[in-house]
Amino acid sequence: MTGRTVRVTVNGVAYERSVEARRTLTDFIRDDLRLTGTHVGCEHGVCGACTVLLDGDAVRACLLLAVQVDGREIRTIEGLERDGQLHPLQEALRDCHSFQCGFCTPGFVMTAVALLEEGATPTEEELREELSGNLCRCTGYQSIVAGVSEAVRRVNGDGGGASGDARRVEEISR
Repeated sequence: MTGRTVRVTVNGVAYERSVEARRTLTDFIRDDLRLTGTHVGCEHGVCGACTVLLDGDAVRACLLLAVQVDGREIRTIEGLERDGQLHPLQEALRDCHSFQCGFCTPGFVMTAVALLEEGATPTEEELREELSGNLCRCTGYQSIVAGVSEAVRRVNGDGGGASGDARRVEEISR
């Protein structure tokens, strides 16, 4: 089978690769680009482990083909840390001990980053709804919700903690 050329920017780096038309975005990211932070879970878009940001929107990479993202911008969990500094969301999740095994972590983080970058200040109920598309088999979700809530507080300057304000999220996210 002949390949199709895909040009994409991932975490600020431009890539050009030849891929089979049926190759999923998840496989492209993990196998072709060697960015293994995006996890493969159910491969049906149900668990959310493969969530990445596509032009700023949270999407399931297992449901997209690599050829569908030609010319677009992708951000994976590897693209959040800057110069050894964790993203404010990552700091808050760490501080709240939000995860156990970590398999679902990249999907939750990327979903929540999209929410934070929208400038949302969700209630706990709205936050639970927003995160409901991501599955975790280890926790009761309370620590995850607490961590994302803490990140929202920090980036909005309410109990700023070590993370600073919303401008810092924007800077670190770029």
